Amino acid sequence: MNTLLALILIGFAVAALAVSVHKIFKAATPYILALYPLGLTVYFFSQLSAVHHHALQFQSSWVPSLGINFDFSLDGLSLLMALLVSGIGTFVVIYAGGYLHGDENLGKFYLFLLLFMSAMLGVVLADNIILLFIFWELTSISSFFLIGYKHKYEDSRDSALQALLITGAGGLALLAGLILLAQIAGTTQLSALIGQADIIQNHALYPVMLILVLAGAFTKSAQFPFHFWLPGAMAAPTPVSAYLHSATMVKAGIYLLARLHPALSGTPLWIGIVTTFGAFTMLMGGYLSWQKFDLKKILAYSTISALGTLTMLLGIGTKLAVETALTFLLAHSLYKGALFMLAGGIDHETGTRDVRILGGLRKTMPITFVATTIAILSMSGIPPLFGFVAKELVYDSTLHMDSAAWLTTAVAVLANIGMGAAGWIIIVKTFFGPEGDTPKHAHETPWTLWIGPVVLAGLSVLFGILPDIYGSGLLNDAFHVFFPDSDKHIHLALWHGFKTPLYLSIVTVLGAIGLYLVHERLLPVAERIDQISAIGPQNLYKRGIKALPVRANQVSHIIQNGKLRNYLLWTTVAGFVFFLLGLWYSDIPLTFRASFNFAPRYYEIGLSVMLMIAAIGAAASSSRMASIAFLGIVGYVIAVFYILFGAPDLAMTQFSIETLSVILLVLAIYKLPRFAGVSTKLEHRRDAIVSAIMGAMVTLMIIAATSFPLESRLSPFFSENTYILAKGHNVVNVILVDFRGMDTMGEVAVLVIAALGAYALTKLVPQKEGN
Repeated sequence: MNTLLALILIGFAVAALAVSVHKIFKAATPYILALYPLGLTVYFFSQLSAVHHHALQFQSSWVPSLGINFDFSLDGLSLLMALLVSGIGTFVVIYAGGYLHGDENLGKFYLFLLLFMSAMLGVVLADNIILLFIFWELTSISSFFLIGYKHKYEDSRDSALQALLITGAGGLALLAGLILLAQIAGTTQLSALIGQADIIQNHALYPVMLILVLAGAFTKSAQFPFHFWLPGAMAAPTPVSAYLHSATMVKAGIYLLARLHPALSGTPLWIGIVTTFGAFTMLMGGYLSWQKFDLKKILAYSTISALGTLTMLLGIGTKLAVETALTFLLAHSLYKGALFMLAGGIDHETGTRDVRILGGLRKTMPITFVATTIAILSMSGIPPLFGFVAKELVYDSTLHMDSAAWLTTAVAVLANIGMGAAGWIIIVKTFFGPEGDTPKHAHETPWTLWIGPVVLAGLSVLFGILPDIYGSGLLNDAFHVFFPDSDKHIHLALWHGFKTPLYLSIVTVLGAIGLYLVHERLLPVAERIDQISAIGPQNLYKRGIKALPVRANQVSHIIQNGKLRNYLLWTTVAGFVFFLLGLWYSDIPLTFRASFNFAPRYYEIGLSVMLMIAAIGAAASSSRMASIAFLGIVGYVIAVFYILFGAPDLAMTQFSIETLSVILLVLAIYKLPRFAGVSTKLEHRRDAIVSAIMGAMVTLMIIAATSFPLESRLSPFFSENTYILAKGHNVVNVILVDFRGMDTMGEVAVLVIAALGAYALTKLVPQKEGN
């Protein structure tokens, strides 16, 4: 069996069992469930040497006719992401057990968390475009449940809906983009796109496809103008923030850009859009991060800035920029995953995340203090931590850009100054000064809440002191996914000498300290500047959500006002418009076939006249019974036409249905009010025009259908295989119950449900006494 598919399916199975495991094992649940991501981590570590030589491919057929298969690939890039998903996931599962200890719905939380983990693994391991999209959407759905876990609170529900709508809309754009990409490249296999770069980038649909794909990636990774869903998602429990919003879900968009980089990058359009949006998002996140008071909000905006940095680097697209992006990806995951968990621990033990209330926690929470300090220093780019190595590379990459190098470098410096100031706010206001008047008496968190952050902070120290442990191994393998033909061998180092990036780092540190010292005086000025957000994307989203039910109600009053004739009117007009558009774009010639021999017999003319008289009579009659009789005549005349043109089975069906319809109408008519003059003369004229439109549409459809030779591959197939495959003699019956049996079953199910609904309504309607 496909090994990678099996690992993902095991994850879904473990998620399904999470509720039962919690009911049985109670407090031991986190340690039992953590065995799954721990086992994944061990497995992926064991593949480090294997992917060093070549990617591991696993393929299984699914829908090969559509190019959709269970194709999975494990190369350097997917292995890096898989290790982050499983490694940090192990600590988050343990952390959640301590953070949500005593929560009666903890089993459900683990169900959603493991569902997300499995879906995220599917995203990074999928080697098929459609398969990647399926897992992509599963991450959006499972994150909706995780963000809205505290569903009793309106803020949680609104934040979950906001994240789902934004990422879901991006997902629709991504689906369209991926389908276009597959059509252009002629393959749905991601690993095969690398060799199609020239074909893809020179195609006329490349700009449209690229914008659609970028829309999906930008919404997922919180790039401007879609960034606002991420701070809102801080309403989720901290384990969700530590996992989804630092190391996994928000990195899915970055992963997509990285995975498609060899096929889509390098064009002016790619460089312009991706670099510009990334740089602006980086600057905006850094600017907003130091203005917040909630620990998680500070971390959320600094995460937006980091995601912007990664996007910008992938937009630049040089070998140095890609090397930097892969280094920064790991550095950010380590320190930000630790910081989110530490912020949750502080909230758990003090009852607040407000830095204006917190203070003096370094003595009461010493482990948390040390781990937070290390993670913050890494985020601020202080040596000898891994964040310093990554920040030096960021400056080196921007300085070596072909254009706007100093402008982009200045943006990076300003963004890092903002993030650095935010880090100093967290350290000083939370752990120094007098003890704050917190809702709870502060004390150190249990080990389940600090073990993960301590390990992640320790890795930041280890990779900072010995960066080539990562650089010469996994980083090299991931780098060669982007540039498979490159002979470059990467070596990371803590010290590069007295060069421009070092001087910029010094400026960044001093600027961050200076901004921290004056930030309280700058807050009123910043608040006035931030008033521009009143016309920003978040406010537009809120207005749109508020206006949606109002506009929907207005449209419903026009289209669905309880009058059947209005339903027919709108359906007819809309159908006619779409039909004309279809004719226009399909270039179907509206001409009769040359072989069409129009020589009607006298009885055909007589039946046609009878049909028209009956139809006019049904519409013009003021008597209910007369209208029913005229409708019956229309149906029976059509049945006669079926007989004349060699379709006796259809005629029998038509006779049966028409007879039953007439009987039912006669029985029901006595329960209905008599005809009344409900239409004005103007409405009569309108209805006549609509009827003429319907007649014209049907006529045009017949002409269009007869404009081509009436040859079909289906008719001979059904005729030849009706008895051989289905053991039936009646072709129509076999089509209904065998070849298209699922369609028929669906139609029958709809009728049954409608009948049950009608029966239920009759029981709900109060009956008059004596009836």
